[in-house]
Amino acid sequence: MTAIGPQDILLKVRRPSLSLGLASELLDKYGSPLYVYDADVLRATIDRITQSISYPNTGFCFASVTNGNLALLRIFRERGWGLHANTPGDAYLALRAGFTPREIVYSGSNLSREEMTQMLEWRVRTLNLDSLAQLELLGEVRRGASVSPPRVGLRLNLPEVTGESRIGVQPAEFPEAVRIASRADLRVSGVHFYRGTGTNLTAAFIDSIARVLEAGSALPDWEYLDFGGGFGHGYRADRPSFDWPAFGSELTRQILSLGRTLELIIEPGRAAIAGCGTLLTRVVSVKWRGEKQLAGVDTSVANIAVLSVHGGRREIQALSGRDSECYVTDVCGNTTFSRDYLGRGCLLPSLQPDDVLAILDVGAYGYAMSSHFLHRPRPAEVLLESGTHRLIRRRESHEVLTEHQSPEQSE
Repeated sequence: MTAIGPQDILLKVRRPSLSLGLASELLDKYGSPLYVYDADVLRATIDRITQSISYPNTGFCFASVTNGNLALLRIFRERGWGLHANTPGDAYLALRAGFTPREIVYSGSNLSREEMTQMLEWRVRTLNLDSLAQLELLGEVRRGASVSPPRVGLRLNLPEVTGESRIGVQPAEFPEAVRIASRADLRVSGVHFYRGTGTNLTAAFIDSIARVLEAGSALPDWEYLDFGGGFGHGYRADRPSFDWPAFGSELTRQILSLGRTLELIIEPGRAAIAGCGTLLTRVVSVKWRGEKQLAGVDTSVANIAVLSVHGGRREIQALSGRDSECYVTDVCGNTTFSRDYLGRGCLLPSLQPDDVLAILDVGAYGYAMSSHFLHRPRPAEVLLESGTHRLIRRRESHEVLTEHQSPEQSE
């Protein structure tokens, strides 16, 4: 095997977010693998994003699709953010975390009649709807509900900006949407725009602003702009990160130039929470294939997002190792799935069983997309805060695999 010296490592590697001592303490207490969130990092990221947009009538809503842990949602509420819901489940979590219905913005797709009724019963203030059919359904449901009308917006479909998408209403459909709303004694007062999934190209957002404002201006009762999500996170040091100040400055300039007062809503998800999360895992076996090290660990791809969709390769750090020399390493999960690689071509020191690895930036779409794939229970979650740590979700046991199955039928 050929070692690679530190001088050969071209990527800028971040300092370990957790010391070996603390990581070992956490694993000994809560078990491995383990999701660990740093509340200080989360608060600093929230504040940085909040301060990046100077437009005076701006509110932020955290997209809880990326992480629904109540302890983390409460940090967003404490920081003055609302919550952005993609499903009724998101809205339910928001209410459990202490958000008021007025602080919840729903922007989803294909609600059933029962789900639409539930959103009204929960009095969710803002509903950004995906289609004219959903707007018709809202009108029908509302006629049978004794609640105040919600604030209604349309999810904007701009294929010339985002490419083909199944989601949203095109500007040519706006007049009919206004008529449908009027018949139901509703007003279409908002536009919601979603640029893309995990986009770090700041110019892609900036270049779309004028077209979004043009579309919104066609609504006679336009009051708010939800310049939605899709903001990326810099998972790798050699890739660009989203430039929040540049985006905020240009968005503010263009809205002010409209000559009308709008409420602006920004709904970061991944960008706000990805960097505060780490997945700790222990090495359970090591083998070599020529000059490549294969490190088998006690977690799997079921506990991190689909990398091809949600951010690409995660950075993996060895918190313990015997030497300073690095080797090309594949980090392999504990299933027989042939694509169970948590990292490929990583540069790590020679490893041994019981060494600790840290998989960084799993705060978004980590636990939220974890599963019981190949019937492994999901890990626990822990929050670091003010020099202490506490459990915020228990580790599952194997009983979770059968708890909702029907009991055996007697013959």
